[in-house]
Amino acid sequence: MKLEDKLFLDRFKPDEHAHISIVSQDVCARCPDKPCTIVCPAEVYHWDGEKTVVSYENCIECGACRLICPYNNIACTMPRGGFGVQYKYG
Repeated sequence: MKLEDKLFLDRFKPDEHAHISIVSQDVCARCPDKPCTIVCPAEVYHWDGEKTVVSYENCIECGACRLICPYNNIACTMPRGGFGVQYKYG
């Protein structure tokens, strides 16, 4: 089963308040590899040529982004109660 198929099984209840943010877009602009855009399995991060766009409503709350960012430039907390990802299997 492909990753996309597995992600389709999850349910997301997005909050209007983002639980993930970029601390400084200047730091992202200087980051040569932009590993958050590669490592995130839910493709939450996207480099649009000028800044890192965060689609927090797709987050599966795995924490990979915080671990991979070499500059500790991602602020991430758990979503408020009742919001975020809801795993259908597991």
